[in-house]
Amino acid sequence: MKGFYGVLSLVYMVSTSFYLSPRTVVKNENLNTTKTEKVAETKSEKNKAAVAVSSSEALYQSIEFDPEHELNYEVFSKALTGFENLKKAGLLTDESHLLTICDFSMSSNTKRLWVIDLNDKKVLFNSLVAHGKNTGEEFATNFSNTESSRQSSMGFYITDATYQGDNGYSLRLLGMDKGFNDAAYRRAIVMHGADYVSDTFATIHKRIGRSWGCPAVPRELSQSMINTIKGRNLLFIYYPDQNYLSSSEWLKA
Repeated sequence: MKGFYGVLSLVYMVSTSFYLSPRTVVKNENLNTTKTEKVAETKSEKNKAAVAVSSSEALYQSIEFDPEHELNYEVFSKALTGFENLKKAGLLTDESHLLTICDFSMSSNTKRLWVIDLNDKKVLFNSLVAHGKNTGEEFATNFSNTESSRQSSMGFYITDATYQGDNGYSLRLLGMDKGFNDAAYRRAIVMHGADYVSDTFATIHKRIGRSWGCPAVPRELSQSMINTIKGRNLLFIYYPDQNYLSSSEWLKA
Protein backbone atom coordinates (compact mmCIF):
# COMPACT_ATOMS: atom_id res chain seq x y z
CA MET A 1 0.00 0.00 0.00
CA LYS A 2 2.86 2.33 0.84
CA GLY A 3 4.32 1.56 -2.57
CA PHE A 4 1.02 2.49 -4.23
CA TYR A 5 0.88 5.89 -2.48
CA GLY A 6 4.53 6.46 -3.35
CA VAL A 7 3.76 5.95 -7.03
CA LEU A 8 0.80 8.36 -6.79
CA SER A 9 3.00 11.00 -5.16
CA LEU A 10 5.60 10.62 -7.90
CA VAL A 11 2.95 10.98 -10.63
CA TYR A 12 1.54 14.12 -8.93
CA MET A 13 4.96 15.73 -8.66
CA VAL A 14 5.79 15.06 -12.31
CA SER A 15 2.40 16.31 -13.56
CA THR A 16 2.47 19.52 -11.50
CA SER A 17 6.07 20.35 -12.41
CA PHE A 18 4.83 21.59 -15.81
CA TYR A 19 2.15 23.79 -14.29
CA LEU A 20 2.60 27.56 -14.21
CA SER A 21 0.45 29.67 -11.95
CA PRO A 22 -1.69 32.36 -13.60
CA ARG A 23 0.50 35.01 -11.94
CA THR A 24 3.62 33.52 -13.52
CA VAL A 25 1.96 33.40 -16.94
CA VAL A 26 0.80 37.02 -16.65
CA LYS A 27 4.24 38.10 -15.47
CA ASN A 28 5.90 36.38 -18.44
CA GLU A 29 3.36 37.89 -20.82
CA ASN A 30 4.00 41.35 -19.36
CA LEU A 31 7.74 40.81 -19.68
CA ASN A 32 7.39 39.80 -23.32
CA THR A 33 5.09 42.77 -23.99
CA THR A 34 7.59 45.15 -22.38
CA LYS A 35 10.42 43.73 -24.46
CA THR A 36 8.30 44.05 -27.62
CA GLU A 37 7.42 47.65 -26.77
CA LYS A 38 11.08 48.51 -26.14
CA VAL A 39 12.12 46.95 -29.45
CA ALA A 40 9.34 48.87 -31.21
CA GLU A 41 10.40 52.14 -29.54
CA THR A 42 14.03 51.57 -30.54
CA LYS A 43 13.01 50.85 -34.13
CA SER A 44 10.81 53.95 -34.15
CA GLU A 45 13.67 56.13 -32.90
CA LYS A 46 16.02 54.67 -35.51
CA ASN A 47 13.44 55.22 -38.23
CA LYS A 48 12.94 58.84 -37.16
CA ALA A 49 16.70 59.40 -37.16
CA ALA A 50 16.99 57.79 -40.59
CA VAL A 51 14.21 59.98 -41.98
CA ALA A 52 15.85 63.09 -40.50
CA VAL A 53 19.21 62.17 -42.00
CA SER A 54 17.75 61.37 -45.40
CA SER A 55 15.74 64.62 -45.47
CA SER A 56 18.77 66.74 -44.47
CA GLU A 57 20.90 64.95 -47.07
CA ALA A 58 18.27 65.54 -49.74
CA LEU A 59 18.09 69.22 -48.84
CA TYR A 60 21.88 69.51 -48.82
CA GLN A 61 22.15 67.83 -52.23
CA SER A 62 19.55 70.20 -53.69
CA ILE A 63 21.55 73.34 -52.76
CA GLU A 64 23.93 74.53 -55.46
CA PHE A 65 27.19 75.21 -53.65
CA ASP A 66 30.21 76.53 -55.48
CA PRO A 67 32.30 73.36 -56.04
CA GLU A 68 35.41 75.23 -54.86
CA HIS A 69 33.68 76.50 -51.71
CA GLU A 70 31.35 73.71 -50.72
CA LEU A 71 29.98 73.60 -47.18
CA ASN A 72 30.77 70.39 -45.31
CA TYR A 73 27.64 68.23 -44.97
CA GLU A 74 28.20 67.39 -41.28
CA VAL A 75 28.38 71.09 -40.46
CA PHE A 76 25.23 71.76 -42.48
CA SER A 77 23.42 68.90 -40.77
CA LYS A 78 24.25 70.24 -37.29
CA ALA A 79 23.18 73.74 -38.28
CA LEU A 80 19.89 72.39 -39.63
CA THR A 81 19.26 70.41 -36.42
CA GLY A 82 19.70 73.57 -34.38
CA PHE A 83 17.52 75.54 -36.79
CA GLU A 84 14.67 73.04 -36.42
CA ASN A 85 15.02 72.80 -32.61
CA LEU A 86 15.02 76.58 -32.18
CA LYS A 87 11.89 76.75 -34.32
CA LYS A 88 10.20 74.12 -32.16
CA ALA A 89 11.14 76.14 -29.08
CA GLY A 90 9.45 79.21 -30.57
CA LEU A 91 12.70 81.18 -30.72
CA LEU A 92 12.49 81.39 -34.51
CA THR A 93 9.29 82.16 -36.37
CA ASP A 94 7.62 79.62 -38.66
CA GLU A 95 8.45 81.94 -41.57
CA SER A 96 12.19 81.87 -40.82
CA HIS A 97 14.01 80.22 -43.74
CA LEU A 98 17.52 81.73 -43.76
CA LEU A 99 20.47 79.87 -42.28
CA THR A 100 23.88 81.53 -41.88
CA ILE A 101 26.79 79.19 -41.15
CA CYS A 102 30.39 80.04 -40.25
CA ASP A 103 32.70 77.03 -40.31
CA PHE A 104 35.54 78.09 -38.02
CA SER A 105 37.34 74.78 -38.49
CA MET A 106 38.48 76.18 -41.86
CA SER A 107 41.27 78.60 -42.71
CA SER A 108 40.26 82.24 -42.32
CA ASN A 109 41.67 82.82 -45.80
CA THR A 110 38.82 80.78 -47.31
CA LYS A 111 35.19 81.69 -47.85
CA ARG A 112 33.91 79.95 -44.74
CA LEU A 113 30.60 81.80 -44.30
CA TRP A 114 27.42 80.79 -46.13
CA VAL A 115 23.98 82.41 -46.09
CA ILE A 116 21.48 79.83 -47.35
CA ASP A 117 17.86 80.30 -48.34
CA LEU A 118 16.31 76.97 -47.32
CA ASN A 119 13.08 77.64 -49.23
CA ASP A 120 14.70 78.46 -52.55
CA LYS A 121 17.66 76.12 -51.87
CA LYS A 122 20.11 78.85 -52.85
CA VAL A 123 23.38 80.21 -51.47
CA LEU A 124 22.78 83.95 -51.12
CA PHE A 125 26.26 84.80 -49.83
CA ASN A 126 29.55 82.90 -49.58
CA SER A 127 32.16 85.05 -47.94
CA LEU A 128 35.27 85.50 -45.88
CA VAL A 129 34.59 86.03 -42.16
CA ALA A 130 36.98 86.98 -39.37
CA HIS A 131 37.41 85.40 -35.96
CA GLY A 132 38.64 87.06 -32.77
CA LYS A 133 42.19 88.30 -32.29
CA ASN A 134 42.83 85.91 -29.38
CA THR A 135 41.04 83.01 -31.05
CA GLY A 136 43.95 82.26 -33.36
CA GLU A 137 46.03 83.38 -36.31
CA GLU A 138 44.96 81.92 -39.68
CA PHE A 139 43.03 79.16 -37.92
CA ALA A 140 40.66 79.47 -34.96
CA THR A 141 41.73 77.46 -31.93
CA ASN A 142 40.55 79.23 -28.76
CA PHE A 143 37.01 80.31 -27.89
CA SER A 144 35.53 82.20 -24.98
CA ASN A 145 32.25 83.56 -23.61
CA THR A 146 34.09 86.04 -21.38
CA GLU A 147 33.98 89.81 -21.70
CA SER A 148 37.20 91.48 -22.95
CA SER A 149 38.66 88.11 -24.01
CA ARG A 150 38.73 89.24 -27.66
CA GLN A 151 37.86 85.68 -28.59
CA SER A 152 35.05 84.32 -30.74
CA SER A 153 32.22 82.27 -29.25
CA MET A 154 30.92 79.13 -30.94
CA GLY A 155 27.28 78.14 -31.11
CA PHE A 156 23.86 79.30 -32.25
CA TYR A 157 22.85 82.94 -32.46
CA ILE A 158 19.62 84.68 -33.41
CA THR A 159 20.05 87.88 -35.39
CA ASP A 160 18.49 90.95 -33.82
CA ALA A 161 18.34 94.67 -34.67
CA THR A 162 20.79 96.83 -36.62
CA TYR A 163 22.54 100.01 -35.47
CA GLN A 164 25.30 102.43 -36.45
CA GLY A 165 28.37 101.90 -34.28
CA ASP A 166 32.14 102.37 -34.24
CA ASN A 167 32.40 99.79 -37.02
CA GLY A 168 29.61 101.31 -39.09
CA TYR A 169 26.41 99.46 -39.91
CA SER A 170 26.22 96.50 -37.50
CA LEU A 171 23.90 93.66 -36.52
CA ARG A 172 23.30 92.63 -32.91
CA LEU A 173 23.48 88.90 -32.14
CA LEU A 174 21.74 86.99 -29.34
CA GLY A 175 23.68 83.94 -28.15
CA MET A 176 21.48 80.89 -27.55
CA ASP A 177 24.00 78.47 -26.02
CA LYS A 178 24.34 78.84 -22.25
CA GLY A 179 27.94 79.03 -21.14
CA PHE A 180 29.24 79.18 -24.70
CA ASN A 181 27.88 82.36 -26.30
CA ASP A 182 25.03 83.69 -24.15
CA ALA A 183 27.17 86.69 -23.12
CA ALA A 184 27.38 87.86 -26.75
CA TYR A 185 24.95 90.77 -26.38
CA ARG A 186 26.72 92.06 -23.25
CA ARG A 187 30.10 91.63 -24.95
CA ALA A 188 28.87 93.54 -28.03
CA ILE A 189 29.61 90.58 -30.30
CA VAL A 190 27.99 91.73 -33.53
CA MET A 191 28.29 91.29 -37.28
CA HIS A 192 29.92 94.26 -38.99
CA GLY A 193 32.02 95.12 -42.00
CA ALA A 194 35.81 95.47 -41.84
CA ASP A 195 38.49 96.48 -44.36
CA TYR A 196 40.81 93.80 -42.97
CA VAL A 197 38.47 91.04 -44.16
CA SER A 198 39.68 90.87 -47.75
CA ASP A 199 41.83 88.85 -50.12
CA THR A 200 44.16 91.84 -50.44
CA PHE A 201 44.83 91.90 -46.69
CA ALA A 202 45.38 88.11 -46.71
CA THR A 203 47.89 88.37 -49.57
CA ILE A 204 49.95 90.93 -47.66
CA HIS A 205 49.70 89.40 -44.17
CA LYS A 206 49.25 85.69 -45.04
CA ARG A 207 45.87 85.77 -43.27
CA ILE A 208 42.88 88.08 -43.07
CA GLY A 209 42.60 90.45 -40.13
CA ARG A 210 40.97 89.57 -36.84
CA SER A 211 38.22 91.20 -34.81
CA TRP A 212 37.65 91.53 -31.06
CA GLY A 213 35.41 88.47 -31.22
CA CYS A 214 32.88 89.57 -33.84
CA PRO A 215 32.15 87.64 -37.05
CA ALA A 216 33.34 90.55 -39.24
CA VAL A 217 32.70 90.34 -42.99
CA PRO A 218 34.01 92.24 -46.04
CA ARG A 219 33.04 95.90 -45.97
CA GLU A 220 31.51 95.81 -49.45
CA LEU A 221 29.17 92.94 -48.49
CA SER A 222 28.28 93.94 -44.95
CA GLN A 223 25.23 96.12 -45.56
CA SER A 224 23.50 93.79 -48.02
CA MET A 225 24.31 90.72 -45.92
CA ILE A 226 23.14 92.31 -42.67
CA ASN A 227 19.92 93.53 -44.28
CA THR A 228 19.27 90.01 -45.58
CA ILE A 229 19.71 88.13 -42.31
CA LYS A 230 18.57 90.71 -39.70
CA GLY A 231 15.37 90.25 -37.71
CA ARG A 232 15.36 86.82 -36.01
CA ASN A 233 17.20 84.55 -38.36
CA LEU A 234 19.77 81.93 -37.37
CA LEU A 235 23.56 82.19 -37.36
CA PHE A 236 25.66 79.14 -36.43
CA ILE A 237 29.37 79.42 -35.65
CA TYR A 238 30.74 75.89 -35.88
CA TYR A 239 33.92 74.48 -34.38
CA PRO A 240 34.56 70.76 -33.71
CA ASP A 241 34.74 71.15 -29.93
CA GLN A 242 33.44 67.91 -28.43
CA ASN A 243 32.43 69.54 -25.17
CA TYR A 244 30.20 72.00 -27.04
CA LEU A 245 28.85 69.45 -29.52
CA SER A 246 27.78 67.09 -26.72
CA SER A 247 26.44 69.88 -24.47
CA SER A 248 24.38 72.14 -26.74
CA GLU A 249 20.66 71.59 -26.16
CA TRP A 250 19.99 72.66 -29.75
CA LEU A 251 21.99 69.78 -31.21
CA LYS A 252 19.89 67.07 -29.56
CA ALA A 253 18.25 64.97 -32.27
